[in-house]
Amino acid sequence: MKKFEEKTLATKKIFKGKVIDLQVDEVELPDGKTSKREIIKHPGAVAIIAVTAEEKIIMVEQYRKALERSLVEIPAGKLEKGEEPIRSAERELEEETGYECERMEHIISFYTSPGFADELVHLYLAHNLKKKKDAAPLDEDEFVEVIELTLKEAQNYLDEGKIQDAKTAYAVQYLQLQKAMQE
Repeated sequence: MKKFEEKTLATKKIFKGKVIDLQVDEVELPDGKTSKREIIKHPGAVAIIAVTAEEKIIMVEQYRKALERSLVEIPAGKLEKGEEPIRSAERELEEETGYECERMEHIISFYTSPGFADELVHLYLAHNLKKKKDAAPLDEDEFVEVIELTLKEAQNYLDEGKIQDAKTAYAVQYLQLQKAMQE
């Protein structure tokens, strides 16, 4: 038995969507009482830290309907069915930025909101970027602007609230830590 395990007694499927599914589970708590858990099922995602030879971090600005505003973020996207995370990272980097890389290095995988969602994001560092002449197009419902920021500019964007998502904040802090360790 797992510590503090909540045993699922029943699952009710509420919604099946293009990106997420929603279910409500009735669970038995460790003390024997029952409760309900609203759970979002997600196929997982990738995010890419991409830094040019000129030490500019490649970001994208895009509108996020859930927030009713635009955010500046590192390139990212959801896993396609049966797709390996590293292949997804390569695809998303090309689609969103027009860049390709020689090598992808896995940095970490983390859950975005484990209190109600099972989304697991795989974070990669792209090495030796090259602008691709015939880059794959964006998804038809995706509109982004590519932005290149220095590490200092990225920190300013964090301070100003232009960067507010966890994966991008993590990426900026990761790069700051790497820089500090090299000094």
